[in-house]
Amino acid sequence: MSDLLAIGEALVELNQPNDGAPFVQGFGGDTSNAMIAAARLGADAAYFTGVGADRFGQALTELWLKEGVDASRIVVNGGAHTGLYFVTHSEKGHEFSYMRAGSAASRISETDLPVDRIRATKILHISGISQAISSSATDAAFAAIDIAHDAKQLVSYDPNLRLKLWPLRRARAIIHEAMRACDIALPGLDDAEALTELRDPDAIASFYLDLGARVVVVKMGRGGALAATPKERERIYSHAVKAVDATGAGDCFDGAFLAEYVRHGDPFAAARFANVAAALSTLGYGAVAHLPRRADVEAVMAARTP
Repeated sequence: MSDLLAIGEALVELNQPNDGAPFVQGFGGDTSNAMIAAARLGADAAYFTGVGADRFGQALTELWLKEGVDASRIVVNGGAHTGLYFVTHSEKGHEFSYMRAGSAASRISETDLPVDRIRATKILHISGISQAISSSATDAAFAAIDIAHDAKQLVSYDPNLRLKLWPLRRARAIIHEAMRACDIALPGLDDAEALTELRDPDAIASFYLDLGARVVVVKMGRGGALAATPKERERIYSHAVKAVDATGAGDCFDGAFLAEYVRHGDPFAAARFANVAAALSTLGYGAVAHLPRRADVEAVMAARTP
């Protein structure tokens, strides 16, 4: 039995640090980032998606192999391309442009799912993007959730709202339905505000607990995080760093939280660990290159302990 399996969309990243600078190739895709983060932190992590039979799909496959993420069951689609995205930076923050329409990941359907792997995984991780990329991907994610629950396994879900992919009304309906079926809810504050029309993190945590989650962690970026269960809550304050690029920080939080939670089942300790890991991931450009190792996170946490 593996610790974690994520289903979603992986992309090749082209990141321009500043105006006029050359684009640097990297990798992205929220659920892929999360599994790489988890693997670097010691979890037995696996990933399922579709990639094109092209150099970008090959590069992603080589990345997962290098990072120790089991991607042996991915679908290689010779009739579709691997998704790409571009990142530029300005005083307003980082901006994204995507080439993902018709990608191999968007063509995944229920019949492609690795049913045996889902049933043998302790936590299945899915995001709103996993469902937003196409109708077939939406259905595949719901089917995967049903398979995991039928096998008595846990489901983790990050809404990761992207309104360029679908309108808010549709996103809200599908994400709320998925969140009703999840055990671990990992919403970012901005996404949750748009989806729930609530502003208070405690109210947002209560909203998702009422939908059925056992654990909710509201990620608040520089504001830290709020971890909640039906019986207990803890506000976790941010770890201050000289951030360079926050691309993928929320994904790192997800992977770090799940990697730690699957070890001991303590959501509050896992959220504290993930909070530090996410901060460390912002120390360089790109979603993957600066994902931390366990020793890095533990060293910072040890230094912070009175």
